[in-house]
Amino acid sequence: MAPPTVVVSEFMDEPAVARLSQVHPTTYDPGLVDQPEALQSALAGARALVVRNRTQVTAELLDQAPALEVVGRLGVGLDNIDMAACKARGVAVHPARGANADAVAEYVIAAALQMLRGGAFFATEAVQAGEWPRDACQGGEMAGRTLGLLGFGDIAQRTARRARALGMTIIAHDPMVTEAAEATLLPFDALLAAADILSLHVPLTDATRGLFDADALGRMKRDAILINTARGGIVDEAALAEALKAGRLGGAALDVFAVEPLDAEAARAFQGVPNLILTPHIAGVTAESNERVSAMIADAVLEALA
Repeated sequence: MAPPTVVVSEFMDEPAVARLSQVHPTTYDPGLVDQPEALQSALAGARALVVRNRTQVTAELLDQAPALEVVGRLGVGLDNIDMAACKARGVAVHPARGANADAVAEYVIAAALQMLRGGAFFATEAVQAGEWPRDACQGGEMAGRTLGLLGFGDIAQRTARRARALGMTIIAHDPMVTEAAEATLLPFDALLAAADILSLHVPLTDATRGLFDADALGRMKRDAILINTARGGIVDEAALAEALKAGRLGGAALDVFAVEPLDAEAARAFQGVPNLILTPHIAGVTAESNERVSAMIADAVLEALA
């Protein structure tokens, strides 16, 4: 059996996989992300590798793939890919820019609404039991509140448009943006102080790693809500857990974590923490966005190998 030309190490929309397979021998095994030796073996003669966010495309992995020409990223973040090593080896990297932006924007709005309405969406069992906990379920509204966006790229702008339609005031901080029609640009400290809901939309870099530590969290409003769909490592998870337990922050929704899946230590830090939503790096993944992302990367890989 000929070695694969294309290796897909994480889940991908199957029609997109079929398109790849029609043109090139393709190995599709979402379990490869957790089998490093099997992944290295599969890459021995491969010209293309398709990943999501968990496969670590390191210099060491690239050493096992001497024929590799292209890496397709089913998403936009690139912190799991050694870009310098790819460049040095002449390996092109294609992220799926824009293809999952609407999904992330909708997640941010949904998380904010759920946090603001508090127990209303978790009252099913109480109501079934004949209870009527209206006071506990009262919550608050989005209209009239201020949404802060750290980073004002495509996803943040789409989030801003949705939030503005709900009656929110939009503020943002982004050193790369000098003017924005849809938001009032503020310094970082002013953003922290003014936001009722703060959503993160920045990459994980040396400058953003651990940015939301105890000090930064302490400069936010005591009833503010923090939403992170960007990258794990930007928020100090232990500090966030302590702030929520102590009532120094109103709530948080985390879709990304420093270690994914959570290890035992990280999981323990979140036990018993109130007003917290944890989801498994799924903000950008819907049935529709998975189809768009997968089709875009299949096109990019096929073009690169043509």
